Amino acid sequence: MPDFGIMRGFNEKLFGDKLVAGQLPTQLGLIGSESLDRITATGGTISFLGGRTIHTFTSSGTFTVLTVNNSPTVEALVVAGGGGGGSFAGGGGGAGGLIYNASKSIAVQAYTITVGSGGVKPTSDSGGNTNGNNSVFDTLTAIGGGRGGVSTSGDGKDGGSGGGAFGNSTVGGTATAGQGNNGGGSANGYSYGSGGGGAGSVGSSSSPPNGGNGLSYSISGTSTFYAGGGGGSATGTQGSGGSGGGGNGEKYATNPAAGNGAANTGGGGGGAFLVAALNGGNGGSGIVIISYPT
Repeated sequence: MPDFGIMRGFNEKLFGDKLVAGQLPTQLGLIGSESLDRITATGGTISFLGGRTIHTFTSSGTFTVLTVNNSPTVEALVVAGGGGGGSFAGGGGGAGGLIYNASKSIAVQAYTITVGSGGVKPTSDSGGNTNGNNSVFDTLTAIGGGRGGVSTSGDGKDGGSGGGAFGNSTVGGTATAGQGNNGGGSANGYSYGSGGGGAGSVGSSSSPPNGGNGLSYSISGTSTFYAGGGGGSATGTQGSGGSGGGGNGEKYATNPAAGNGAANTGGGGGGAFLVAALNGGNGGSGIVIISYPT
């Protein structure tokens, strides 16, 4: 027969006033096959704000659900890595795909979290830049942003949001449905590359070739924009990166170089111009945020 006097002293440290004399925690639904009256979990950087528990993953990891309540859902934001900016009147990189789910079902188990890295900038005038990488939480897969157009393959590339075309292509990258917007495209005689698409709007096909804006969410406890498209390069006014971490495009023969997409926003990299190809911008890494009532 268990010594309940000893067990009570130990269990009170774990369960406080939920313990009832003569009952084990499993009988009260505190551990084992039953549930607590709230969700508990580990993984990522954990913060508490406004009556909610927030798990922020800025790199890949594991979200382990320990207990669930009678309504086992969480709020989730999944953003992929942004695409690298283009070269040779290069287009801006497309933002990483963005998925927001206000009521994502969960169960008691471990979930692998993947946070996508941003695409790399060009290594020459003819390219070398890449799409961003996917971010994943269970059934939610955000697609990496499309890279900006370059001289050898001038179209912007498809992705979460599409990359902007280089300066003599009308074909911007196509976005993934429900995750972003298309990149811009304009055959303008190499005057500028078009803007990369963002989660909230398309990349610009006209001058200045701004990146598409991202979308704002307060899941972190603070209203924050994510998934802005990269700005296109230009001989005149270069494109600005879209709100949500998009990098600015480069103005030909001047400084500064094109901007990188901001880390953990999924922003697209800014486009570079002509011989300044190495000045293109890398895409920003993605992020996964999970929130539920404390």
